[in-house]
Amino acid sequence: MKITENTVASIHFTVCTEDGTQIDSSRNGVPMDYLQGSHYLIQGLENELEGKQAGDKFIIDVTPELAYGERHETLVQVVPKSMFTAMEVNPGMTFRATTDDGEQSVMVIDVTDDEVVIDGNHPLSGLTLNFDVEVLSVRAATEEEIAHGHPHSSDGCGHSH
Repeated sequence: MKITENTVASIHFTVCTEDGTQIDSSRNGVPMDYLQGSHYLIQGLENELEGKQAGDKFIIDVTPELAYGERHETLVQVVPKSMFTAMEVNPGMTFRATTDDGEQSVMVIDVTDDEVVIDGNHPLSGLTLNFDVEVLSVRAATEEEIAHGHPHSSDGCGHSH
């Protein structure tokens, strides 16, 4: 069976930056299951998986526009530290912030005595990502999986709807 919309594929993957720095891998653990067409994966990887079948292996470079987007320096802002009086903030912390565009995840980049630098870019934005993928299995998704937008394990969905 080929990977097409509304199929569940199980894959092993390793993803690295262009300079070879490994970001993540499933190879020494549990394979990743995903529902094709659910947009769970970045667009470039999901596009490449379309039409593949169990046993297929491939390597692909995914550019920022088909991954996590380009970096936007306008999403890096300096805010008064006084905005964080209820908590201690440190570089690397992430939280949800209310912006003019609605709720957004931001990361603390730097903290001084008076200011906090936050970044609303995805940590992988602006990067071309290299994926090394092996397709382990492909099956038709169940009606429930299609309705929920994700694959279920053998013991069910794992959460309430």
